[in-house]
Amino acid sequence: MLQQPPSRRVRKFALAGSLVLLSLVTACSGGGDDAAGKATPTPTTVTAAPEAGVVAPAKVEVIAGLTGCTAKIRIEADELRQGVCHTEEADYFITTFPEEQLKETWLEAASIYGGQYLVGSRWVISAQPKKLTELRPKLGGTIQQLGGTGPSAAPTTS
Repeated sequence: MLQQPPSRRVRKFALAGSLVLLSLVTACSGGGDDAAGKATPTPTTVTAAPEAGVVAPAKVEVIAGLTGCTAKIRIEADELRQGVCHTEEADYFITTFPEEQLKETWLEAASIYGGQYLVGSRWVISAQPKKLTELRPKLGGTIQQLGGTGPSAAPTTS
């Protein structure tokens, strides 16, 4: 059996680790699921950040700076970069992608966990819904509700 080169194994591990961390952040985020279990953006579609007057770029350090934190880089891979911000109020993950399609693929994979995300051009922030609402005016983007999979409540017979 052929072994993959170490860099490919590291990238696969980094992507898997990102999804595991994502599940930890979004496990308690709540929110409703739509019928199809697809990402459903909130009615607000403004993408410019009113406070900054710009659309946040796809760079972890710049996005973190706009939110008032210094991110600690946790994942450095060809497909994505992820940093974590620790604040007194909440911790959140900033994930950036070199291409829009990689972001869309990541969101599709993350949809099994459900939850809300702040989504911009080639970047995603994973945090509690209250924090996403606070960050949106600073960064722009849209808050998207992703549908989770799993057991649903049994129908009642009343």
